[in-house]
Amino acid sequence: MVTITTEVATTARWDDVQRALTGGGDGASCQCIWPMLSNKDWDMTTTPQRTEMFRDEIDQGPPPGLIAYVDGDAAGWIRIGPRTRQARVPRTRMIAAASTEPFDDESVWAVTCFVVRKEHRGQGLNLELLRAAVDYARRSGARLIEGYPVDTKGSKQRANDLFHGTLGTFLAIGFTEQTEMKPGRALVSLDLTS
Repeated sequence: MVTITTEVATTARWDDVQRALTGGGDGASCQCIWPMLSNKDWDMTTTPQRTEMFRDEIDQGPPPGLIAYVDGDAAGWIRIGPRTRQARVPRTRMIAAASTEPFDDESVWAVTCFVVRKEHRGQGLNLELLRAAVDYARRSGARLIEGYPVDTKGSKQRANDLFHGTLGTFLAIGFTEQTEMKPGRALVSLDLTS
């Protein structure tokens, strides 16, 4: 039986963050900076620049996400934090049109990225990462968490298309579907005050 644990991403865990991001998919080139930049700014950056930006973000804190470990091996990543710090969220038209929460509210957090190394997929890591992220957000004073998952409708999807997470994962731990933003993409939320 495998043991799954999670830890917040700190400077001391930088190598583990990198291991989690580089096990397949776009994590190695994205460096989880995509949610932080506008399309224009994203297009003007290189992978080394994104890596430096991500390292600076982790060094400055607070931790922008969590790492999942399988038997001590860094196996997965989730980005969670205030929407106000994730510049792409309010600039994404379908999210801006669907969310009823003010975008200047620091107490509204967003889950914007999941990465799981290929050899650890299919073990429920996204669910464990999301559970831990909810606990982290609650301890950090978040009032509400939004997510923007893919509704797979039970069909197989390319792993690279699932970095938003799946609707089933969010619903499994109590998120509520607020609206369908477009076919196959939902806005979900979890109220942490109740």
